[in-house]
Amino acid sequence: MSLLTNSLNINLPEQPLILAPMEDVTNPPFRTFCKRYGADWLYSEFVSADALVRSVDKSLKKLAIRDEERPVTIQIYGRFIDSMVEAARMVEAVKPDCIDINFGCPVKRVAQKGAGAGMLKNIPLMVEMASQIVKAVNIPVTAKTRIGWDMENIIIDDIAERLQDVGIRALAIHGRTRSQMYTGSANWEPIAKVKANPRIHIPIIGNGDISSPQQAKDAFDKYGVDGIMIGRATIGKPCIFKQIKHYLNSGEILPEISVSEQIGIIKEQIKMTVEWLDEPRGIIHSRRHLAAMFKGLPNFRELRIKMLQSSNINELWDAFAEIEHKYCSY
Repeated sequence: MSLLTNSLNINLPEQPLILAPMEDVTNPPFRTFCKRYGADWLYSEFVSADALVRSVDKSLKKLAIRDEERPVTIQIYGRFIDSMVEAARMVEAVKPDCIDINFGCPVKRVAQKGAGAGMLKNIPLMVEMASQIVKAVNIPVTAKTRIGWDMENIIIDDIAERLQDVGIRALAIHGRTRSQMYTGSANWEPIAKVKANPRIHIPIIGNGDISSPQQAKDAFDKYGVDGIMIGRATIGKPCIFKQIKHYLNSGEILPEISVSEQIGIIKEQIKMTVEWLDEPRGIIHSRRHLAAMFKGLPNFRELRIKMLQSSNINELWDAFAEIEHKYCSY
């Protein structure tokens, strides 16, 4: 039985692959697809505690969970303990498998207000917030953070111990500082150091720059983490979980899926997203995934533009038909 299973009381394999929380990406339709293609554990988009407390419709909608997604975690963020505790209780009421606290979002509108990675500048508040949330709910509470605010302040060792001591049941660590945002390379050495700390007994999940089966295996083998969280590499490619899992189990690299298969996957995903939102918003929401697809196809610029400028299902399906006809051998 895996350490994560023991700690969180959710059924996970020994080397679980986890879908990272991503704003405007990890909604129920996309999570469902990632689960279908091998993701073992799914995270929601991050949800503003203040917006939940104010009953903002858009944030309340982010609490939706489908049974086929489980295990699934809802992640919340905020800078005030009272609203975070109230939001955690609201989240618990919809019965996710876990609640996660976002201590890692680096974007300016979040971090510079003191939430997300902004908490890396106020560790006592971070720890007290985690402690109060753990006390307020009866389901496991996890956290996600970064290795520090900047390269001069790599403080993840201290953070991990203090969060563990107040009841955080698992910790996901992104191998960048807040100052790095998403630039440069993720540094997994501090993650490995936390995992090797004899005082740490909670599961440690590694995150950052995993985009291939080989990198995933290396992360497990070299850094000893209890799980791997994959984010941007899943956009437009939910089947990456299947590819990684196959490699971990067999040592073999699956061939890349064909253009026709890619189109089949994205069409079904778009249909589900349109059903979840509506046609205009569903098409707009899907463009991030469309932009990440079909990389490497020669002379693709005009068809890419047509695909991304499609404003309804019929236009998009026409673009896919042209792509499939032109690149049917790929």
